[in-house]
Amino acid sequence: MARHSLLKNPMVLGETPRLIVRHFLNTDAEFIIRLLNEPSFIQNIADKGIRTTEDAISYLRKGPLASYTKFGFGLNLVELKDSATPIGMCGLLQRENLDDPDIGYAFLPEFWSKGYATESLDCILSSARQAFGLQRVLAVTKVENHASIRLLEKSGFKYREMVKLYTDEPKDKLFVFDF
Repeated sequence: MARHSLLKNPMVLGETPRLIVRHFLNTDAEFIIRLLNEPSFIQNIADKGIRTTEDAISYLRKGPLASYTKFGFGLNLVELKDSATPIGMCGLLQRENLDDPDIGYAFLPEFWSKGYATESLDCILSSARQAFGLQRVLAVTKVENHASIRLLEKSGFKYREMVKLYTDEPKDKLFVFDF
């Protein structure tokens, strides 16, 4: 599989009838600022402290772009196919404290409850199996994030156990998807 490069044409990981899932570029910085500062992102994921274009570019370089280079996968931009409007992100993360990659996702609230997250997860799971040969994908979500739990279960993930990813955080629900 080709590794990501910082060219004008980002690598497209997959498409659905309505969406394109592609690698992030530095030019996606303004979208990153908006998404990562949504109250729902801060509540359900974390406040990443991304406030400026420079912060966003640094986040992209140290996060998704570095992950593409190291693992071949990472978080990806999800955009509407017909307008190229960015609506969220979805992809695989390799955390030091988890044995298998886990899937991460976040969408702008105006694009919730339209099936986009389900399409994106299906696209990433297909890529995980076909492009990367993974046998298992994990997912971690906060106990109170009922919408995310429903999405994971709808996509075929099974609850396994409570886990503590970070010492200063409460335990989260760990889900498993076996191919």
